[in-house]
Amino acid sequence: MKAINVNMICTTRWGWAILVVGILLILGGFAYWFWPAAGYAVASQIFGWLLILAGIVQLCVASGPDVPKGWGWWIAGGIINMFIGFMLVRSILLSEMVFPYFIGFLFLFWGVEAMASITRRSGRYWWLNIINGILLCLIAFFFLEAGYLTDMWMVSFLTSIAFIYWGFTLALSAYSMKPDKKISE
Repeated sequence: MKAINVNMICTTRWGWAILVVGILLILGGFAYWFWPAAGYAVASQIFGWLLILAGIVQLCVASGPDVPKGWGWWIAGGIINMFIGFMLVRSILLSEMVFPYFIGFLFLFWGVEAMASITRRSGRYWWLNIINGILLCLIAFFFLEAGYLTDMWMVSFLTSIAFIYWGFTLALSAYSMKPDKKISE
């Protein structure tokens, strides 16, 4: 999903919290994969609660003692994630109607943002952001098509894939955020 730009973050002691969010997303994705009959509304509610949790983590990272570069974007992203999460949790009917479109546009934004990283080209694996961006745009296209066709099975399948993918990218990004013991001591 939205991979965290390690060059923007540098290191933080809150890497464990981002790892926990990633693991919860992976578990939620696999649970939804194996029990799709649990309901379309459950997926939107889970996604809403995970957005709230991700927003809280972003605010904690931005306000902690190891403030990363671009902390203002972290605060803005945390507030936006929490607002959208509360909107999805507040009304099940609203979340069911807009869920595929919201997720599709969100993935499209994240994909374009990841592909825009070609201008940075800092780091050894900068090209992975471009591949991540292409995959996110492809998933966004499928979500927008599924929402247009109102194919709930496709939305359920894409939701589980998206949760798993997002969880893995967050978990891998959290691993890169660990503070270097030599620097912190």
